[in-house]
Amino acid sequence: MLTRLVSKSLAARLVVSAMAVSMVLLLLAGGLLFYLFISTIERNFDARLEAVMNGLLANLELDEKGRPYLKKPLADPRFELPVSGWYWRVSPVNGGAAGLASRSLLDIDLPIPRSSRLERDANGIAHMYLRDPEGVRLRAIEQVYTLFGSKKRYSVLVAGNFDELRREMAAFTSALVIILVLLALALALSIFIQVRYGLRPLVRLHDELAEIREGRRERLEEDYPSEIEPVADELNQLLRANRDITERARTQVGNLAHALKTPLSVLANEARADKGKLAEKVLHQTHVMRDQVNLYLDRARRAATATALGAVTDVEEVVHAIVRTLRRISRDSHMEVDLDCPGNLRFRGEKQDLEEIIGNLLENAFKYARGRIRVSGRLETPASRHGRHWLIISVEDDGPGLPEEDFEKALKRGQRLDETRPGSGLGLSIVSETVAMYHGEVRLERSSGLGGLRVVLRLPAARARR
Repeated sequence: MLTRLVSKSLAARLVVSAMAVSMVLLLLAGGLLFYLFISTIERNFDARLEAVMNGLLANLELDEKGRPYLKKPLADPRFELPVSGWYWRVSPVNGGAAGLASRSLLDIDLPIPRSSRLERDANGIAHMYLRDPEGVRLRAIEQVYTLFGSKKRYSVLVAGNFDELRREMAAFTSALVIILVLLALALALSIFIQVRYGLRPLVRLHDELAEIREGRRERLEEDYPSEIEPVADELNQLLRANRDITERARTQVGNLAHALKTPLSVLANEARADKGKLAEKVLHQTHVMRDQVNLYLDRARRAATATALGAVTDVEEVVHAIVRTLRRISRDSHMEVDLDCPGNLRFRGEKQDLEEIIGNLLENAFKYARGRIRVSGRLETPASRHGRHWLIISVEDDGPGLPEEDFEKALKRGQRLDETRPGSGLGLSIVSETVAMYHGEVRLERSSGLGGLRVVLRLPAARARR
């Protein structure tokens, strides 16, 4: 789910990638800070141990038998308490002589790791970690000296309880984690705000294009960032070219209509003046030609206007006007028409096309219904904010309906399924062609409420008015 969201959303991609880089950097920074803190703690602790070692060496002397002893004990009482975690020891490097140790060490042996003997700093001091019999972690330093008055080399070891700093280290670690978490949240919020602010021109571009499509604006504004301004300019050029093409198409359709209708009218008038069989045939063919011209001119006009931007039509107004007209035409039918079209529904297209679609459907309904017709409309909202809105309009009646096997045949041009009633068989086909030009959909089904035929339209919708 997250992968699909990231792949579909530019904002999600920017936020996730920036957060991933930020998290890696925060973890590296946290690790580096913790390492520096531990190193500082170790250096300070080693400095304390070196001070103890210097005090030990200042009081260390040899007796008459060449054995080391302390002139006076160290000031720190922890070296006097048994197994206190603070120890010192002086022992000959090569053995063979007595050594000296703090009272806290008792008979405990603190073996020095072999590898530690090789890791010494510039002063010859080895730094290491040990553990006493109680499991206490010790930080120790060791250095080899030749005592004054003796040729023997002695190893001087001083160890302290490093676990005493555990509470301080735990407090620092907790504070570091809290600070890093707060910093991560602050970074996430700032990244989200920056991405939203940075992508705001794209949102404005989308909103202005929607307004152009709905007829509330003719072109895009000019004050876009330099990265988006070329796109906005190209879109304005495209909109201008679309308007020019639509206008030329309308002009050519009108010119063609006038160019063809005038000769056809002359032929029809001449044929009416003559009563011969040839005149009747010419008159009949001129009527056929005129119907064909009107048919294909209407199709060309619909194809041109269906792709035009900015045309918006109120659905409720068109439906009510057609119902009133059909009531006046068929006054004796006493037809009951139920209308359920909210006033905020708007068709994104030419008013004449919507009138032709709804008019053909209602004309068929008035023709076949026994006494009741229902027209309903609703808005189908998209799943996402940037999706397309659709109008769902249904026209149903309580007439005899159609068998399901005839649904597809009824939408084809010139197919008349009922020869007992007048008509050309073009109504539903014109509806289907006009709806297809708007990339919509026509569906025939059996009416569940009234029992007759139910025609469902899916047409592009403009955003509802507030």
